[in-house]
Amino acid sequence: MDRARLRHLLARESAEAEARNPRSQAAYARADHLFGRVPMTWMNKTAGAFPRYLAAARGARVTDIDGHEYVDFCLGDTGAMTGHSPAAVTAAVQHRFADLGGATAMLPTEDAEWVGAELTRRFGLTRWSFSLTATDANRWAIRLARALTGRPKILVNSYCYHGSVDESLIVTGPDGTGTARPGNVGAPCDVTLTSRVAEFNDLEQLERELAHGDVAAVLMEPALTNIGIVLPEPGYLDGVRELTRRHGTLLINDETHTFSAGPGGCTAAWDLTPDVLTIGKAIGGGIPAGAYGLSAELADRLLGRDDLDLVDMGGVGGTLAGNALSVAAMRATLEHVLTDAAFAHMHRLAERFEAGVGVGIEKHALPWSVSRLGARTEYRFSSPAPRTGTEAAAAGDTELEDFLHLYLANRGILLTPFHNMALMCPDTTEQDVDRHTELFAAALAELAG
Repeated sequence: MDRARLRHLLARESAEAEARNPRSQAAYARADHLFGRVPMTWMNKTAGAFPRYLAAARGARVTDIDGHEYVDFCLGDTGAMTGHSPAAVTAAVQHRFADLGGATAMLPTEDAEWVGAELTRRFGLTRWSFSLTATDANRWAIRLARALTGRPKILVNSYCYHGSVDESLIVTGPDGTGTARPGNVGAPCDVTLTSRVAEFNDLEQLERELAHGDVAAVLMEPALTNIGIVLPEPGYLDGVRELTRRHGTLLINDETHTFSAGPGGCTAAWDLTPDVLTIGKAIGGGIPAGAYGLSAELADRLLGRDDLDLVDMGGVGGTLAGNALSVAAMRATLEHVLTDAAFAHMHRLAERFEAGVGVGIEKHALPWSVSRLGARTEYRFSSPAPRTGTEAAAAGDTELEDFLHLYLANRGILLTPFHNMALMCPDTTEQDVDRHTELFAAALAELAG
């Protein structure tokens, strides 16, 4: 690729973004009282000099404060996989908060048992507890795994993503051993004291790490997502399950992003049998929500322990977790929005998106690839597609990514700012997908000169 041409095009699109979005730029400049000028510092992970500011969102559309409407393939990085403000969730939240009153009263609601039963139907785990984020669900699942096994360490995949869980911020170093992930902020201790790491799709490395006998649980996504989609090779997930059982290690599947694979995520789609499952974001339809599920056997063992404080200060739970508003949103999402029919529609659109990207890559003979996980599709700057997290991280190209994101955004298409991920929701249309295909092809033509 002509890097000089790429830099010229990136500068052009950056200037266009500034010219098109004066109100967003001014709002960002005024935000002196926000750490990093944004409500959360990850909002600065955006192509261009400033983020676009939200005015409104509905379905698969977002409007910024400069009046530009976008087809939204970001969808809150899975948090709005339902589409923005779906009618059923909006009605349930309004009824709970405005009509009945009481978002949080430290009392359970009957909706909670309905949600637990539905999660059991979809994922197979039989006992559920709620959180406000998948990060918290993962933290609490890790605590329970340590309590059950008496072991100190958690094993994760290199360049995985499980929120801001301290134990997950470890990668495979050049010599094959674990080392702190670059940029980790304020680590409480050397991550190798709490964690082990193995490359995704590498059963030999996993077995070597588990052989130490100190791993309480393997915490993993069935397919890596936040470093770009890395799909499991044939036999890999079966091998993980066999090795964890052989070594007395629990298996925790984080389905927060891989929920895109279907109504029961990868767990149902691929017939997986984890000991614990965590999930968040999408199940609340935009309202903060998360959950973790346990087998009945593990739940009974934990509840039978009189040395564990599971109801007060034992480190599992939060005052707002399982609140009435969050649970009402989860019920409406699972009952009326992210249904079997909705997933079928979303998967068809993702297949169409994948095909359109593939045509563009093939036309220009680019050494790129495109991967799909149900309703989620991503293009990568490598071919063949990366098979490990470390390979996926090495395939990044910040300048190229920023150009594509700005080119699309300046023409009304939003991708996930962290990577080239596009997610479908029930309100996404074929026309939305085809618009991306058209613009993607135009961007590639400009790069080719």
